Amino acid sequence: MPAVPTLEELLGSAKHSAVHLELRDGYMRDDPMFLDWQAGSRYDQDDKASWWSPWLDLVAAATDRGVRVRRARVVSEPLSEYTRFEHDVTFRNTGSGEDVRWLPRHRATGLALPPNDFWLIDDTFLLVHHFSGDGDFVDDEIVVDTGVVELCRSAFDAVWQLAIPHAEYKPS
Repeated sequence: MPAVPTLEELLGSAKHSAVHLELRDGYMRDDPMFLDWQAGSRYDQDDKASWWSPWLDLVAAATDRGVRVRRARVVSEPLSEYTRFEHDVTFRNTGSGEDVRWLPRHRATGLALPPNDFWLIDDTFLLVHHFSGDGDFVDDEIVVDTGVVELCRSAFDAVWQLAIPHAEYKPS
């Protein structure tokens, strides 16, 4: 069985777009960044060296070459502790050139959404993330079936149209 390309490889090869749909209220709760945040640590947005990372380098390189990188998060309100953490550190995403929006779950009732988070690269490659019930990463799957790709592209577009830009979203 061929190896699934990594997200880093896919984003590195993107030519025009990379979109990410997040549908969970919590992920990998043993993430050291999250644990530090829970303990009261906060990044100084003015001290870029303290929060910049190789992932952000990759996003910045993609946006610098003209790739539009967008992330939409469908979230329950009031926000879970993990989602409050994500909101607090999203300045890192936007600082790398990513466009992030938030859609309160109660506003998504009329949308048909896939059950899994995904990245869609250039409307061609779908990298589907699988998580356990506790939010731990299980594995990734590449999907190129045009029907599934179109379904996920359409779902992302529908969320994006209703979602609130990060700078305007005030969590409850």
